[in-house]
Amino acid sequence: MTETTKEKASNGAGKKTTKKITKKAAAAAAAEVSKLRLRVQAYEHKILDASVRQIMDTALKFDAKIEGPVPLPTTIKKYTVNRSSFIFKNAREQFEMRVHKRLIDIINPNAKVVEALTNLSLPSGVSIDVKMM
Repeated sequence: MTETTKEKASNGAGKKTTKKITKKAAAAAAAEVSKLRLRVQAYEHKILDASVRQIMDTALKFDAKIEGPVPLPTTIKKYTVNRSSFIFKNAREQFEMRVHKRLIDIINPNAKVVEALTNLSLPSGVSIDVKMM
């Protein structure tokens, strides 16, 4: 753990006092910033990008600072099914579902931004997870 020291002015008796501050404490004190983290998921990337654009336009309308959208890794769920029910066991079909994800951070959101985002209507198939950090 790295420590930094700050020197205060002499306290009248000619002594200098030092205060040790860890980097974590200094970063926490300086970064009293609240974030609204939106994680948007959908099966189709075109619908996902359109809804992310709609979220960003709504947030920018109320002068919010936005970080993102950050594309997260696409999860692929694969399913293998037998074509035949009895004899031909090596005849199989494979299906897959792809879940595309984006991450958006809204820094220091005000009440108007949160209210506008809750009233936003998005297409079906798009899910949003909201966390306050």
